[in-house]
Amino acid sequence: MTDVQPLPDQAGSTGDASDRLDPSQIDGLVDMDPEAFRTAAHAVVDLMADYLARVESYPVLPPIEPGSLRPGFPARPPDRPEPLAAILADYRTLIEPNATHWQHPGFFAYFGSTASGPGILGEMLAAALSQNPMLWRTSPIGTELEEVVVDWLRQGFGLPESFDGLLTDTASTSSLIALAAAREAAGLNASNRGLGDRDDVGAARVYASVEAHSSIEKACMTLGIGRVGLVRIPTNERFELRVDLLEAAIAEDGAAGRTPIAIVATLGTTGSTSVDPVAAMAEIAVREGAWLHVDAAYAGAVALDPGSRAPFAGWERADSVLVNPHKWLFTPFDASLLLTRRMDQLRAAFSAVPEYLRTLDRATPVRDFSEYQPQLGRRFRALKLWILLRYFGLDGLRRRVVRHVELGRRFGDWIDADPDWERLAPVPFSTVCFRWRPDRSAGGEDDPAVEAFVDERNAAILDAVNRTGEVFLSHTRLAGRFTIRLSVSSLRTEERHVERAWALLRREANRLEEAASG
Repeated sequence: MTDVQPLPDQAGSTGDASDRLDPSQIDGLVDMDPEAFRTAAHAVVDLMADYLARVESYPVLPPIEPGSLRPGFPARPPDRPEPLAAILADYRTLIEPNATHWQHPGFFAYFGSTASGPGILGEMLAAALSQNPMLWRTSPIGTELEEVVVDWLRQGFGLPESFDGLLTDTASTSSLIALAAAREAAGLNASNRGLGDRDDVGAARVYASVEAHSSIEKACMTLGIGRVGLVRIPTNERFELRVDLLEAAIAEDGAAGRTPIAIVATLGTTGSTSVDPVAAMAEIAVREGAWLHVDAAYAGAVALDPGSRAPFAGWERADSVLVNPHKWLFTPFDASLLLTRRMDQLRAAFSAVPEYLRTLDRATPVRDFSEYQPQLGRRFRALKLWILLRYFGLDGLRRRVVRHVELGRRFGDWIDADPDWERLAPVPFSTVCFRWRPDRSAGGEDDPAVEAFVDERNAAILDAVNRTGEVFLSHTRLAGRFTIRLSVSSLRTEERHVERAWALLRREANRLEEAASG
């Protein structure tokens, strides 16, 4: 192992290794010595394992205010190198405690993103290999392992062999790619002709539920379809897209000379996790010649269980489907899976191959994934998924996802059984939407003052519960009502954590009631 040396102005120092630098830091022209890296890596892995072992001891949300962290860092970058031990010590005091702890078993906000142990190991190995699978030749294993993993996941979800696909960073990018392909499939040829001074692009329409994710709106904005080109379809009382209103909107647009290019079905909306009627929407898409895109970023993981696929009936008819392994398949952020039956349209939307990127020395055709997405550079995401899938197996992933669904529905049952609490949406998966509404306020649903009071009180309950640090819940609005959300998807969540969340909600609600009455 390379000996560490004291800083030049520390000659004679009797300090420990935390006072010292590796020789490569002092006058080196190459990377850290491999043996020094080995020692440092062991120290970093110990930090990681210690964190995972004690994560529950942290408050899920750090008790700090915006702007309070930056003053703890130097205003200027360091001119001179610093000992790694000192850097890691600062990590322990400055970084780790001030993170929002997504790995915490009490993280019930948004849709969770748990980084599993095998997934973390995969990220470490991918970083060491430093692959860029933009072309086959820049990473043969990155390219072909991605093909393998994509197909493994396709099979796991029970989708037909006609689906192919790729890995992207997030659902936002996956939907952007899918809608760009839909624009090409509609014959607009925007990748070649552009969008300027064209009436046909202005007449293009994309249809999605009012509950669809904001990434659909952003994709339309980015692709030149614009907000005006996104038609939001109202939902029923279960927050599912109304097919009759979709058909009416398409008919109205058709009479005005506008063209439906895509229909977006969401299986597990962000607000309520409602399930759009994808089978009926597929019929409409076929009839209208429109691209059907299915956003199953959160709920798609449930389709790993063949017995739980009823909500997904019809998604096999889609032109594209997205699922985020970094949401509920325990993959370190980031990893989104985009499956499609029309890879040729993705390529038509994004292929641009200058001479310096051409592969000329292979007789066998190659797949260059950069031709199917807007970015050139790509991460080696397949490695962590390959390791994770082999470590857990599909059976292990199914078992964990099904358990989370059970815990979510159990929490929903507790809400239903308490007269002072109200569930505001169905629980098709593992997310519960609810609010405190005391039994004494029944019958005041049409009274704006009562509803405003209930909204304000629920916001106060949510804030109080989150400030305990034991759990973290988020909110939305459903039918205009302030709604608390609890979503179970963490590998580390046990029934006791869900029970504790319920106890805290009731405790804080009672405390606020007592304070108001006193």
